[in-house]
Amino acid sequence: MKMENQDTICAIATAQGGAIGIIRVSGPNAIEITDRVFITSSGKKLAECLPYSISFGQILSTQKEVIDEVLVSVFRAPHSYTGENSTEIMCHGSSYILQQVMQLLIRNGCRSALPGEYTQRAFLNGKMDLSQAEAVADLISSSNAATHRLAMTQMRGGFSKELAELRNMLLNFTSMIELELDFSEEDVEFADRKELCRLANHMEAFISRLVNSFNVGNAIKNGIPVIIIGETNAGKSTLLNMLVNEERAIVSEIHGTTRDVIEDTVNIQGITFRFIDTAGIRETTDRIETLGIERTFQKLDQASIVLWVIDSTTAQFQYRTLFEKIMPHCVGKKLIQLFNKTDLITSEQRKLLSDLAGNADHLHISAKQEEKIPQLEDLLVQSAALPQINQNEVIVTNVRHYEALVHVLESIHRVQFGLETGLSGDLLSQDIRECIFYLSSIVGEVTTEEVLANIFKNFCVGK
Repeated sequence: MKMENQDTICAIATAQGGAIGIIRVSGPNAIEITDRVFITSSGKKLAECLPYSISFGQILSTQKEVIDEVLVSVFRAPHSYTGENSTEIMCHGSSYILQQVMQLLIRNGCRSALPGEYTQRAFLNGKMDLSQAEAVADLISSSNAATHRLAMTQMRGGFSKELAELRNMLLNFTSMIELELDFSEEDVEFADRKELCRLANHMEAFISRLVNSFNVGNAIKNGIPVIIIGETNAGKSTLLNMLVNEERAIVSEIHGTTRDVIEDTVNIQGITFRFIDTAGIRETTDRIETLGIERTFQKLDQASIVLWVIDSTTAQFQYRTLFEKIMPHCVGKKLIQLFNKTDLITSEQRKLLSDLAGNADHLHISAKQEEKIPQLEDLLVQSAALPQINQNEVIVTNVRHYEALVHVLESIHRVQFGLETGLSGDLLSQDIRECIFYLSSIVGEVTTEEVLANIFKNFCVGK
């Protein structure tokens, strides 16, 4: 899958505002083009420098004025990130300097890199498989220890090595089965059906484990969805603002202030939670507020954890009505009842509310006074129930991988059924080949340009 006749590209690889800025240049003429704009302090050309060496010198404008004093690293194909000749220019972090250097490089034969083009070239030049390339974006966007660990596992090969081994074993079996078809009149059997059955059973268990891990992986990567629901003026927006430590939602004594869904994420004890504040549930004739309440129930169906905020001062009159509306949507979810504004009621009233909740998880809080919030955070972490992830554990976080693995699992089930029922070799081979196709799509053995474009367009420029 080696690339040929590609351009030499350049891009700023560091975020704006730092003391140092790095420009990456990659392609067949990377070293030559960098030599046109860079003069080493020794007068030695980069083309004469050893790979992995760093040279100090100056970037000169077309009028031979000094733009900056820089360090330039040299990498020679195939021993670079992209597998191509590459240089990295380390300038001062001024956006003016970086843009001036970029313009010089472009005038001397480079073009600006597209989002993810460096990693795409690394994939196309065989430096990594597609699942490893996708893990680069996950590593850059990792926001906690768990997402970082998962991305690093995938970048090191993760499950792609084992998938490649399974794929090769299936290829061997399907070739043997198809060879049998050439000798159909002689009734010979080249493929050991018992061995194929053992392989199919092993694959079914392995792929099922990967598919089932997606719920955990998705929660770790995108945050566990936690919806905050309740009647109007129960204190939902105050609770959201307190949890995210920011004034994200308008707080008012006027009923029905929140009419749309407000979302924000926060890291609690190393776990990312995605909090969703919703419109208060009540009977209303306001069309806009009604739409907001409809969205509340839509989001409720999507959440993993439900924080039901209850106004303690009015709970005894409204609890049962709202309970009947909410509970049908909470099947299979973790429900935590939060009796808010408990700073305004007596201890006897608190006891009555606890009796009302029964054995259900509940807390007496005051979002305004930040009472019992640490206990709420502990309860959220317990409710997340995320397993401990060791360094070698494989968990699927990528939707594309998940969808492909579901197809693999379906194909393997058909292979197992075909072996049990004595399905003919040509039909059995067709199911095995479908399984091979979806396994190959994960690591990039059979990937269209459209799929590649969709994957790498989400990368940042410079990576």
